[in-house]
Amino acid sequence: MSLSLSVTGQPAVAHAHTSHDTEFSAFMAANLPRLMRTAWLLAGDQDRADDLVQHALARTYGAWARVGHQDPLAYTRKIMANRRIDLWRARRREVLVPPESVPGGVEDDWAGRLAERDRLVSALATLRPRVRRVVVLRYVDGLSIREVASTLGIPAGTVQSDASRGLAQLRETLNKESEQ
Repeated sequence: MSLSLSVTGQPAVAHAHTSHDTEFSAFMAANLPRLMRTAWLLAGDQDRADDLVQHALARTYGAWARVGHQDPLAYTRKIMANRRIDLWRARRREVLVPPESVPGGVEDDWAGRLAERDRLVSALATLRPRVRRVVVLRYVDGLSIREVASTLGIPAGTVQSDASRGLAQLRETLNKESEQ
């Protein structure tokens, strides 16, 4: 086995690794806000969301050679969802803490957006954990039924029924709040 040297005298492998790092950095820069938002909605608070994203990105980086040219965003989301399931199983209870802010920043009507976000977070907190994951991935991240099923490792029919039940429960919860 021979190792070729580049013009700089460094092994060619070093250039492949640099390319690997550059590609991963570009992926991370392009997708971090979206991943943070998904993680925050899955976890319910900023600290857990930070941990989910950090864990998922570390795992994605480790598998970059294998997944970098496929769909790394789907791979990273699947890691986050699975990690959240693992953490939930370990604790067996969900405690959602009202956040100070949503990743991605606040725009023009910040007070209205903040109030609306708080209503949504409170309503999401009433859902069972799997139903919440389905609703977040399906309607917040805009994944297809097939993508949600693949990400969570559940049948497409379960995704459809959980999404339907979750939306119905969210509507009911939000309508009750509006009437008060």
